[in-house]
Amino acid sequence: MSFWTKAFGGVAAEPIDALGSAVDKIFTNDEERMQAQAMLDKIAQQPAILQTEINKIEAQHRSLFVAGWRPAIGWVCAIGLAFPFILNPLIEWAGGTGPKIPMDQLMELVVALLGLGTLRTFEKLAGRAK
Repeated sequence: MSFWTKAFGGVAAEPIDALGSAVDKIFTNDEERMQAQAMLDKIAQQPAILQTEINKIEAQHRSLFVAGWRPAIGWVCAIGLAFPFILNPLIEWAGGTGPKIPMDQLMELVVALLGLGTLRTFEKLAGRAK
């Protein structure tokens, strides 16, 4: 018997017990919250795990066009960004004058490629692309 049943009697306590049961279902203890959060975290990781598997499959493809485009574009952008920030200052420090790279165009390229990669990933996750 609950406290409310003892205090108010059986008939008056039924709605209060029902409300208490509903509140118990809504508000759980810390262990149940942690279990639910762990389950949500596991579900949230699934897109990243699937994208990793897609990347592995693409990297094993026989065609260089499929398997090699990501590394090639990555190296081009990395070298393009490394020159004005690392190599050119070293050349100028040594007394020379290095060529000036138009950074606005380079950053346009880098941001566009990152955006295309993100869009492609979103399309794959949404099921619109194969």
